[in-house]
Amino acid sequence: MRYPGLACAALAASIALTPAAGEEYGSAKEAESMVKAAVAHVRKVGKEQAYFDFTFRSAPFMDRDLYVVVYGMDGRVFAHGQNAGMVGREVIGLKDPDGKPFVRERVELAKSKGTFWQDYKFSDPISTKVLPKAMYCERLDNTIVCTSILRRT
Repeated sequence: MRYPGLACAALAASIALTPAAGEEYGSAKEAESMVKAAVAHVRKVGKEQAYFDFTFRSAPFMDRDLYVVVYGMDGRVFAHGQNAGMVGREVIGLKDPDGKPFVRERVELAKSKGTFWQDYKFSDPISTKVLPKAMYCERLDNTIVCTSILRRT
């Protein structure tokens, strides 16, 4: 092999991103990795193709409970890996069960920080219980690319 160091690094990265046996849910580290991959994908193939890939659950943008969501700075949904029906909707006014305007806050965090974790509450689609949720986001031009995790424990 001509580049053994590169091959070892690639193998290590793939092992680090592979879920451990029996892990049912994605981790914070995996959410961050998915967002970084999604940002790179938008840059590589363009918004139209990338948003299609995110919304229609193309690998690697759908993994267990991890999926990509892309918002405009006005709160409009451009891609949604869990619910294609959300695409095109303006959701700036959505509030969590505690009344927190989480999309509005997300837009403000994107404007002020660019890269961030945001905490709020959301209904678990599996159990229907309201659980703490954390969303990792990165601003990309005039969009916000995000992936979330539910804190089930």
